[in-house]
Amino acid sequence: MFTEHQRQLRERFLAAPVSPAPPPWHPVFRPAPALPIGGLLGIGFATDPATGDDLLMVVSQGGHGLFHAATGALLARDRDPDADAWEPTGPGLTVPGIGPLAGTRIPIAGLHGGGLHTTTDDGWTLDVVSPDWPHHRILLSTDGGLYHGPTGTHWWHIHHATHSTLRTCGFSPSGRTLAIATSADLTLLTRAGTRTRPSSGG
Repeated sequence: MFTEHQRQLRERFLAAPVSPAPPPWHPVFRPAPALPIGGLLGIGFATDPATGDDLLMVVSQGGHGLFHAATGALLARDRDPDADAWEPTGPGLTVPGIGPLAGTRIPIAGLHGGGLHTTTDDGWTLDVVSPDWPHHRILLSTDGGLYHGPTGTHWWHIHHATHSTLRTCGFSPSGRTLAIATSADLTLLTRAGTRTRPSSGG
């Protein structure tokens, strides 16, 4: 049985329309917010050793790809990884890095497990809820995930996975990038810094 609070939250989530993430977040891929990637298995963040920028490794049935997280540029591609390196392995669920990350191993979150950051140092929170399971809704908030009040004030329903399976979602360690990966596509949101967030009600 649901408590009254749980019932109210469920109704609030079901009624919330999908809306863009608030400033300073903006989509990396345009005009469509998601990049189609068939057979996506998982993703993992890393830092460019030369620039300090966020990079994103994508593991799919089509191989491995390394993206610049702020621009969406494809930096490296391996369509035929070694059989023992194709999917994440070991206690850390890692794959070998490619391109500027060659010689390192990248932790991957997705089909095989693992996870990404769900909070940032300056107060953003990301949650996955399923009031209409098996579909998943991605919620972004600035109130610590309390979800008080109407959507668009302290929280936003930014993604609704209905036609593909959610693999994972989360922030980069720097807090500058937000990624949502499903079995069919990748959504990236970025922001210039890590200290800006909307004030109450905006």
